[in-house]
Amino acid sequence: MLTRLHASHLRTGRHSQSGQIYLLTTVTHLREPLFSDWRVGRLVVDQFRQAQTDERANSLAWVVMPDHFHWLLELRNSTLPGLMLATKSRSARAVNACLARKGQLWQKGFHDRAIRREEDLQAVARYIVANPLRAGLVKRVHDYSLWDAVWL
Repeated sequence: MLTRLHASHLRTGRHSQSGQIYLLTTVTHLREPLFSDWRVGRLVVDQFRQAQTDERANSLAWVVMPDHFHWLLELRNSTLPGLMLATKSRSARAVNACLARKGQLWQKGFHDRAIRREEDLQAVARYIVANPLRAGLVKRVHDYSLWDAVWL
């Protein structure tokens, strides 16, 4: 669980720049594996798509794991905190309604990493979508339903 001190350090030096590519990661409250059911995980995916529709971000690659997600995106008409607030709050409402639950879905804060221009975006995307393999959830990436990348 993020401590208050750790959460504040996540914000230190955070800068939002339109056109910059970022890797964003956030985890569920108490690492609860709510997205083990792919249908619940699709509610998070819907919010990635909504961010694209709202022109807040261009999704490049993502994976929704049982208790967290990784999202590679190009920031458009938003800030990182604004984008994550919208994504996390909308997905929380949808998941809570679907599961007839109340309360916090996501831990506070999120991790962001700006991707340098010289980094290989496809390699970063491959790393993201291979998370289910490394976690032992599937034997082949294509056997996991909660991921996508624009290069495929």
